[in-house]
Amino acid sequence: MTDTSNETLRQAALFYHENPKPGKLEVRATKPLANGRDLSRAYSPGVAEACLEIKADPTAAARYTTRGNLVAVVSNGTAVLGLGNIGALASKPVMEGKAVLFKKFANIDCFDLEVDEPDPEKLADIVCALGPTFGAINLEDIKAPDCFIVERICRERMNIPVFHDDQHGTAIVVGAAATNALHVAGKDWADIKVVSTGGGAAGIACLNMLLKLGVKRENVWLCDIHGLVYEGRTEDMNPHKAAFAQASDLRNLDDVIDGADLFLGLSGPNVLRPEHVAKMAKRPIIFALANPTPEIMPDLARATSPDAIIATGRSDFPNQVNNVLCFPFIFRGALDVGATEINDAMQVACVEGIAALARATTSAEAAAAYSGEQLTFGADYLIPKPFDPRLSGVVSSAVAKAAMESGVATRPVDDLKAYKAKLDAAVYKSALLMRPVFEAAATASRRIVFAEGEDERVLRAAQAILEETTETPILIGRPEVIATRCERLGLNIRPERDFNIVNPENDARYRDYWETYHQIMARRGVTPDLARAIMRTNTTAIGAVMVHRDEADSLICGTFGEYRWHLNYIRQVLGSKKHHPHGALSLMILEDGPLFIADTHCRVEPTPEEIAESAIGAARHVQRFGLEPNIAFCSQSQFGNQNEGSGPRLREALQILDAQGHDFCYEGEMNVDAALDEELRNRLFPGNRMTGSANVLIFGHADAASATRNILKMKGDGLEVGPILMGMGNRAHIVTPSITARGLLNMAAIAGTPVDHYS
Repeated sequence: MTDTSNETLRQAALFYHENPKPGKLEVRATKPLANGRDLSRAYSPGVAEACLEIKADPTAAARYTTRGNLVAVVSNGTAVLGLGNIGALASKPVMEGKAVLFKKFANIDCFDLEVDEPDPEKLADIVCALGPTFGAINLEDIKAPDCFIVERICRERMNIPVFHDDQHGTAIVVGAAATNALHVAGKDWADIKVVSTGGGAAGIACLNMLLKLGVKRENVWLCDIHGLVYEGRTEDMNPHKAAFAQASDLRNLDDVIDGADLFLGLSGPNVLRPEHVAKMAKRPIIFALANPTPEIMPDLARATSPDAIIATGRSDFPNQVNNVLCFPFIFRGALDVGATEINDAMQVACVEGIAALARATTSAEAAAAYSGEQLTFGADYLIPKPFDPRLSGVVSSAVAKAAMESGVATRPVDDLKAYKAKLDAAVYKSALLMRPVFEAAATASRRIVFAEGEDERVLRAAQAILEETTETPILIGRPEVIATRCERLGLNIRPERDFNIVNPENDARYRDYWETYHQIMARRGVTPDLARAIMRTNTTAIGAVMVHRDEADSLICGTFGEYRWHLNYIRQVLGSKKHHPHGALSLMILEDGPLFIADTHCRVEPTPEEIAESAIGAARHVQRFGLEPNIAFCSQSQFGNQNEGSGPRLREALQILDAQGHDFCYEGEMNVDAALDEELRNRLFPGNRMTGSANVLIFGHADAASATRNILKMKGDGLEVGPILMGMGNRAHIVTPSITARGLLNMAAIAGTPVDHYS
């Protein structure tokens, strides 16, 4: 890296830490404090009730305070990253960063505590005295051997998890990576020879983890700056190193590396040389974890041993051993069951969970976060990426299970499956809201045809559909292209074996399809030649014909192209008096709850009858999510104060609904703020028929509906489910090009509900 790029990175990092406000953390209240009543409950006199409950039962602190979800990151700044002993104050940016990672990856609240105390026993006393504040302690960047002393004292005296991440977090991720490296290399724990450089906290913890996983003690050779750790050595020794002393006349790395299966480096740059790699066993495993410069650069190691399996601590090479794969999730599981410690069983469960995820199909979200990288299990993909959203559900639930089985859980969960679903719901914003839809879809096995079957998002969705639902995906596309992309993306599904294919270029049903399309469209200007051409090139029309012929139950299209272009062919083939598109309904999942918006796509300026029809369809779909519809007709007009624009049409739509008689709540026309603010609405129109905030906004113009949808997506951090095409009896849905693979899975669940349930 050049001096100029280094300076650019430095300035960017400093700007990041300074703006828009200094630091990376802030404290926010989780309860309202808007009036005297709130104050009397938050503080005196109401707070006394919570205090007395905790005095009577200390475990009640997890119910009435943040303690059950609060971790302390504690450091004295004596061994900070690659910076060394820079002191407690200078370590604060690192500890704040650690707290941010806790919140981002596991939704754990965290205080960073930088303690200006170099004496390990005094530091331990301070940490122990803080026990009532926290549910767990994360020790960080404390030099060895002091870190061993601090951890031992705190674990002995505190009845909450105490975890030194530099030791155990590194050891867990190394254990997971080594588990899969052995799997790739075809080797067994009990048979391998391990050579390690670095006798610090992380190195010792990693070796202890390898012993727990099955490595034989006599097969471990530990070297430090003074050479081999051997029996009888006195220089720079401590009990932790002595536990790995070998009875040998060999004295240095060059002597002991011969025949090594696994090199574990937690030392310094360029310690492992090419001639060392040449002496290692076939298919050597090289974990060169020194940062920023590893013990050997990967390209240098591969030049000597092309089949080497290599991991580093750097993000610019495959297989980054990153503690963020471990610590947020092991703490999440420990906190949720009230564990009194993080024991060996919980650590091994964490290892196994991380390793198993890498062997599973890569998640679509991880693939999107690491676009361009090959995330297929093998020598270059031994452990999952930090932004793989499955880590929380898989790893945390495995840790919680191990805590309960090993007897250290004080608040065991009754249903591990439900607990994992709750963790997944915290990561996938749509998971909790979509649960009733997935449950309804599970009552029938429906055939879903995807028009754009070669799209990566569709392929990932098809994988998820087969794993998570009872539906059968049908993909329109070229089989050889689909097969190649499945393999490249690391998906284990294959055409015809796992799902059906319709090949527009060569399909035995081609004649049946074009004749069907021509029969439908013959009196609308479509000639046989045009019908043939459309059935060769237009995958939306092909999918619609399949649904018309009862070869599929529902069509999903629209991952590229304009919405109304797709809608045209759906209307042509599937439209009827019973089934006709009468609105697109977008579900926006926001921080404070769901909000449905219609009509975002189908009708630019709907008539009163069409607006009423959209409201009826929206009410049915809202009920489908287990919610009671609370529908507001939204306009620039406010309860009849304007006769221009959409106001008159919305008022007439209300009259139509009133005449029909419906059991759902609707009101209007009104501004959006009145729809969402009950107090404002009651001030403007006392006695209106709505209560609370609207959860459905019906607009009289597609521009307004679409703009609201897009603003909530881009500026309101809203996650969209949909658009849901109302009125088609669940026989077709048109998504938008911004949809994700998870969004397609959600749409498949919506399409997977039997037709007679909803229209």
